Amino acid sequence: MEYFDIPQTRFAAVMQEVEDTTTLYSTPGGTILVRPVPGYEKELYVPFGSDNQLPFDLIRLVEGDEVTAQNKLFNVLTCYGAGPQFIDEKTGSPTTNSEVRAWIRRQNLPTYMLDQMTDMKYFYYTCAVIILSRDGRRVNRIIHKEACFTRLQKADQRGRINHVYYANWQDHQESLSGVERIPLLSLTDPYGDLCRRMAIDPDTHAVLPGRQPTRDRKFAILLRFPTAGAQYYPVPYWSAVLRGGSYDEKRLISTGKRAKLRNTTSVKYQIEIERTYWQRICMEEGITDPAEMQKRVKKEKEKIRDFVCGVENSGKAWISGYYINPDGHEVRDIRINNIEGQKEGGDWNEDVQAAANTICYADNVHPNLVGAVPGKSSSNNSGSDKRELFTMKQALECAFHDILLQPLRIALWYNGWNNIEPTIPMIQLTTLDEHKDSKQVSL
Repeated sequence: MEYFDIPQTRFAAVMQEVEDTTTLYSTPGGTILVRPVPGYEKELYVPFGSDNQLPFDLIRLVEGDEVTAQNKLFNVLTCYGAGPQFIDEKTGSPTTNSEVRAWIRRQNLPTYMLDQMTDMKYFYYTCAVIILSRDGRRVNRIIHKEACFTRLQKADQRGRINHVYYANWQDHQESLSGVERIPLLSLTDPYGDLCRRMAIDPDTHAVLPGRQPTRDRKFAILLRFPTAGAQYYPVPYWSAVLRGGSYDEKRLISTGKRAKLRNTTSVKYQIEIERTYWQRICMEEGITDPAEMQKRVKKEKEKIRDFVCGVENSGKAWISGYYINPDGHEVRDIRINNIEGQKEGGDWNEDVQAAANTICYADNVHPNLVGAVPGKSSSNNSGSDKRELFTMKQALECAFHDILLQPLRIALWYNGWNNIEPTIPMIQLTTLDEHKDSKQVSL
């Protein structure tokens, strides 16, 4: 941001480069670009965006706006609900199977699920990696892979994506950091594909005779939320606020308002002091030394300033002398005028509120659920309305839960724990007559 004075005026101007986000997803002719994979020159991957920097641009744009960032956090927290739980289908309660509970303790599930949900809310796709035991008969670990560092291999002639590539693609550092190549399970039947690769019957979990299992023990599972026309990387629905221009509108308003506040001085009080006042107070106190007179004048100015602007002096009275000159006019020693100036930047408050509400609408977040509604004056909902809105918001997370829990289901099935079902109960806020703040409700 650069400030400069306008010559022969009392105004200043501000210049700041604000990028145009409406063309963020555009590619030349709508074609699919491919690049060779560093370290695997005979293989091709599909860049995420025309310059392969689109996920990092999205993260930066979200972090650059307080409304968008808070919406993403709220969506992740509501998706997490009461956290992942493993339910015994026979009893309907959390499992007491010691083997399952020992396996759960090794997964760090809260962090894993929050990582997966964050990527899903940002990019509408995420990547999980399952690690098998040495003999290939059990899933030992499930780990999260950051979506912004994951790239997809170009599909083969049958439309299958066989590998994902994990590297530091930010600022084109992939060659320096190295690329990890991970086999990708089938997008339509990941569990069946895993069993096929390990020569195991998917129903009985028995070893298939005459079949040799693969030597791989690490496999990627790609989870994508369906979006219209997405061939490789989904286009998140919330990103319409970038292409539609509402995000740019809010940033431009904020930039202009900030520049106006920085370059304009708002004066609250005007203090008028009679020109002979300083000489008279020095004469009354017997001060004749010029240096001491300057100190006394400075001290008196500080007293006046502290009286007018000091919070501790609110409501007190100021006593000042005055006299009538021969012309019949009043001459006051000190006069304080209150200036009712317009608050700078207030003329954009309604525009900021409209842009913020549009961003909340794009993120499917009601502003009253996040906190204070942005803007100068806004209505608020009752407690009952907020409780219903919160319930509705969590109920809409069912589709995301079904997708995100798929790697856990695959691990349970592959390990032979068919009677255990992973779930994410939602938190339902209660009314005062139930004498508790909240309760868990299974979907």
